[in-house]
Amino acid sequence: MTREKAVELLAPAGSFESMKAAVAAGADAVYMGGSRFGARAYADNPDKDKLLEAIDYVHLHGCRLYMTVNTLFKEKELQELHDYLLPYYEQGVDGVIVQDLGAFMKIREWFPGLPIHASTQMTVTGVYGAKVLKNLGAQRVVTARELSLEEIQEIHRQVPIEIESFVHGALCYCYSGQCLMSSLIGGRSGNRGRCAQPCRLPYEIKKNTSYLLNLKDLCTLDLIPDIIEAGVYSMKIEGRMKSPRYTAGVVSIYRKYVDMYKSLGREGFRVDPEDKKLLLDLFDRGGFSKGYYEDHNGRHMVALKEKPAFREGNQNLFDRLDRDYVNAVVQEMVIGSVFLEEGRPSGLSLSLENPGLEPVAVTVTGQMPQRAQNQPVTEEKVAKQIGKTGGTPFLFSRLDVRITGRVFLPVQALNELRRAGLEALEKEILKPYRRDRAAKALPDSRKIRLSEAGGQRPEVRQTESDGQQWSPAFRLSFEEPSQLAAVLSWPELGEYAAQTKGKALAPVIDEIAMDSTGFPAGQWQEWVRQVHDKGISCLLILPHIFRTEAMEYLGTNLKQLKSAGFDGIIVRAMEETEWLKETGITCPMIFDDTMYTWNGGAAFAMKAMGAERITLPLELTNKELMEISRTDPPSDLVVYGRLPMMVSAQCIKKTTSGCDKRREAINMKDRTGKLLPVKNHCRFCYNTIYNPSPLLLFDCKSEISALKPDGLRMKFTIETEEETIRILKAFLEEGKKKEVLPVLLKDFTRGHFRRGVE
Repeated sequence: MTREKAVELLAPAGSFESMKAAVAAGADAVYMGGSRFGARAYADNPDKDKLLEAIDYVHLHGCRLYMTVNTLFKEKELQELHDYLLPYYEQGVDGVIVQDLGAFMKIREWFPGLPIHASTQMTVTGVYGAKVLKNLGAQRVVTARELSLEEIQEIHRQVPIEIESFVHGALCYCYSGQCLMSSLIGGRSGNRGRCAQPCRLPYEIKKNTSYLLNLKDLCTLDLIPDIIEAGVYSMKIEGRMKSPRYTAGVVSIYRKYVDMYKSLGREGFRVDPEDKKLLLDLFDRGGFSKGYYEDHNGRHMVALKEKPAFREGNQNLFDRLDRDYVNAVVQEMVIGSVFLEEGRPSGLSLSLENPGLEPVAVTVTGQMPQRAQNQPVTEEKVAKQIGKTGGTPFLFSRLDVRITGRVFLPVQALNELRRAGLEALEKEILKPYRRDRAAKALPDSRKIRLSEAGGQRPEVRQTESDGQQWSPAFRLSFEEPSQLAAVLSWPELGEYAAQTKGKALAPVIDEIAMDSTGFPAGQWQEWVRQVHDKGISCLLILPHIFRTEAMEYLGTNLKQLKSAGFDGIIVRAMEETEWLKETGITCPMIFDDTMYTWNGGAAFAMKAMGAERITLPLELTNKELMEISRTDPPSDLVVYGRLPMMVSAQCIKKTTSGCDKRREAINMKDRTGKLLPVKNHCRFCYNTIYNPSPLLLFDCKSEISALKPDGLRMKFTIETEEETIRILKAFLEEGKKKEVLPVLLKDFTRGHFRRGVE
């Protein structure tokens, strides 16, 4: 039934009213959340009946509806997903937008044929991530907002998958899916659709207070030809938290220019500056930028001020949008024929006139006309009565009436004939979208089938420590060479090295990992040798973000990577798993906490992708972690470290003082006076903003012991050499000297280990 277009204009629908406004304004599709599991928990999301009605509404008007289930799922929630999605699947929802890999795999199994779109929350930044998701069964990837036109074009060239990219609306400062700031500050997780938008608050550097993280909104009217030609199929407008009027206004303007490009081509494409002003009248955070399509980052993208609390509105624009779209009744044009003849049932044939929709025609019969005793029914009267379509989805463009003989039919019978005909037409239009009931939900989410992805039906892992005293390994990671150098020269390291394993119950350091952001490739082999000399395994940590810079650097140094002697690779992005496979690097992969594993289904999806170990997620409580800590593959638990609050393509240093290509850590003060460490990783061109208080789980022994993770990991990021040794020593000797670490650190957090997130 849908209008097939070379390009899809995709509109936000945070409410039923916004959905209707989007359709009226010319959207090809809308994306909309239900009552649960959507990344806009505070939108006016419809209840079940309204969402089912919305699915029918868009289909009656030749549009599509994609449902957002793009949050991370706790184990219990994943078990409830089937029954939640089933009615929308049967109704004919056109696709689901998904972040969680466990949910992804279960939807594939339960709802065959339902298109899955990989959410921008999956941080798809290139060809390799798109390949992974295509192989897992995704029909579409929603690219990270930070991608350039060239990077999108490369995905389009190499991977046969639909590409959806944002073209208008708010920009997050952080890569979507890589933000824990709202979560760590107030327990409102962006991964759960509850972001409190801390990036819109003021921060201070060098005594200059400004809104350093407050990005201008995206506007790409001028880039529409470039975006389409780069291979973007679905042009996505952000704004599920905004009004129906906003939705209608933005959609109508983008509809105008998409159609202009399609009819006139690049040569005839011109943007009227007045239309940009209208977009600013709808919402103005401090001007627009073209986002990241042409620039990797830049001060020009940052508003550097607060959004005005009040500005005079363009009432003429608002009135027009309300009249033409928000309050409009959208009706599809229908051709009808009425047949009345004595001795035969009355008849009504209807067909859609819209050339953009597939032909649909129905015929219904009604009450038998009788011979007129006095005044016979006239064609005019029949046409007037049948033509009263009112608030239905249809409007007659032509209605032919053919009456044979002198007949009479009551007005009520004509009304019933019209009602039956329009209902039959509506049913016929919606018929192709209806689906049969899908498979029943499996009783245990861990029994997800991963055979097509290379996995097996897993069971709960039995650890060596079952029934015995639990003795985990200690695993250390370092961002700075100076930190690792200090540890390797620490005289007491040998006491805790892996070579003592099995000889004592003391903590065992069996693994040291060095971060590729801080350790240059030319020194990898020497560092590996020094770590191995201590009897400890040595791993390389790949960057948080795997884009062009990472591919070029690691590709150039591929020989060093293969010959350095690493015992494993810690991956932090989905792209890296595919890149390692294609480059022939076969050493074990350990998945970091950014490879979100919130449930058993996700854990086994990770195993199918090649994970030898996973790292337990940072936003779950110890009780919630019990559901996944002893599944296969084995898990590590982060027990110390400054957690990354944001990973951004933007650069605080570049914004405030310019880019000198020199990696360093600076402090950014928030409005409470806390200092947030910020590090610019120039090698891969991204920033990390760290939590001002380090995570510390030293006194959570009973909870950690119940989890029985395979290893405990300590992450060193901005610590000096002296701090690194003091903290490591205190941790290893905590059993001998109580209360050492609280005195040493004074300010620390237990993260979400006990408080969790909404």
